[in-house]
Amino acid sequence: MNGNLVETLIGAVVLAVAVFFLGFAYNKTGFGNSGGSGYELQARFNRADGLVVGGDVRMSGIKVGTITHQSLDPKTYAAIVTFSVDSRYKIPEDSAVKVASEGLLGGNYLSVEPGGSDVMLKAGEEVKYTQGSVNLMDLIGQAIFSASGAANGKKGQDGDAPELSPLPSK
Repeated sequence: MNGNLVETLIGAVVLAVAVFFLGFAYNKTGFGNSGGSGYELQARFNRADGLVVGGDVRMSGIKVGTITHQSLDPKTYAAIVTFSVDSRYKIPEDSAVKVASEGLLGGNYLSVEPGGSDVMLKAGEEVKYTQGSVNLMDLIGQAIFSASGAANGKKGQDGDAPELSPLPSK
């Protein structure tokens, strides 16, 4: 009988710890805060690589909201990102939103850079000033190409393409 009591107590402790961690994860992810405590805004980007629904919206490095929806404008082919902002934070109408990277291996998030206007954005409005994501592989390719061109001394006058030399005549 003592063995069953010990096993039951250990099982109860394991269940209590599991419930504690579930509650902690629920609060930490903001899952419980998503219902109605904020307002939605939209932003258009030429590129929205790396953004995911549920991703962070940050201001000064602090999470102030969540990405709620992404779509593609069929006429302009711009990426439309809808995000919610905690109602405690008011965003000036001349603010800028950009796709920022957490690092080389990290994901992307929306970074809000507040403007100086006294007029605040209202729910459903669109942020006018945006900056899309930067393709890291393109940047690395450009850096390698420009470094190899400079090392060979064969850059053209405009710096874009290597200079072509004429073939020797026979």
